[in-house]
Amino acid sequence: MGRENQSHLSEFLLLGLPIRPEQQGVFSALFLGMYLTTVLGNLLILLLIRLDPHLHTPMYFFLSHLAFTDITFSSVTTPKMLMNMQTQSQSISYAGCISQVYFFLMLGCLDSFLLTSMAYDRYVAICHPLHYITIMSQSLCFLLVIVSWILSSASAILHTLLLARLSFCGDNLLPHFFCDLATLLKLSTSDTTVNELFILTVGVVVVTLPFACILVSYGCIGATILRVPSTKGLYKALSTCGSHLSVVALYYGTIIGLYFFPSSNYSNDKDVIVAILYTLITPMLNPFIYSLRNKDMKGTLGNILSRGTFS
Repeated sequence: MGRENQSHLSEFLLLGLPIRPEQQGVFSALFLGMYLTTVLGNLLILLLIRLDPHLHTPMYFFLSHLAFTDITFSSVTTPKMLMNMQTQSQSISYAGCISQVYFFLMLGCLDSFLLTSMAYDRYVAICHPLHYITIMSQSLCFLLVIVSWILSSASAILHTLLLARLSFCGDNLLPHFFCDLATLLKLSTSDTTVNELFILTVGVVVVTLPFACILVSYGCIGATILRVPSTKGLYKALSTCGSHLSVVALYYGTIIGLYFFPSSNYSNDKDVIVAILYTLITPMLNPFIYSLRNKDMKGTLGNILSRGTFS
């Protein structure tokens, strides 16, 4: 086993998914199809929002950033996983592993903040419709996105710096398909108390608080909807929020399943399977949720297709 020095390994070996060797080809083709669907589906959302002026609203502004984040978030881990499955080469360099941790954490945090911004947008639209244009100004939308990027980057940089100070001079086998932070901490030969405390602290800021804000926003939305006397108004409010609630349930459901109900010390298989859910399946489903459940997106897609047919 090569070492750069006594305190750092030169590479890690990713053990990958808990599937039999004879099934590697089938799952590789399946995951490739899912990854291409993720990229093309989210690119379609970006294209539709860019082409239709009617979609140049705060909600779709946040959705475009979410679509871009989903593409890059899935691209951090999936191509490497597919390459390892095809070539049977499980190695990843130490620098590549640290870089993967940084981008994975940064984009994961960004997803959380963007979902919170979208929930606030829906809260203002339904609970304060007369002041919506005033409150959700272009400057506020840009500010929310910029702050989300800054907080996500700062959190990921601090995690990465704390990880880089640890020593890895023993086993280099990672029972995962990417460089997961929690798995790396178990592998380290250094004291990881500071890292674990920082994970808990940042977890409150980037996961618990945003999730609480989303719950409060939709609690207020629910109370407002119940006071709507019109069935048509009730249906419109529910259809507007349905897509976002579906994505929130997928995103936070997998995180809660992974971190609040951890697997036993004797098996890491559940963690790996749940990681597939939020790194590949959730980003893939987002375009379907927003296109199939969203009347504006379906209308824009229909108009573009009809113009293309007639031309």
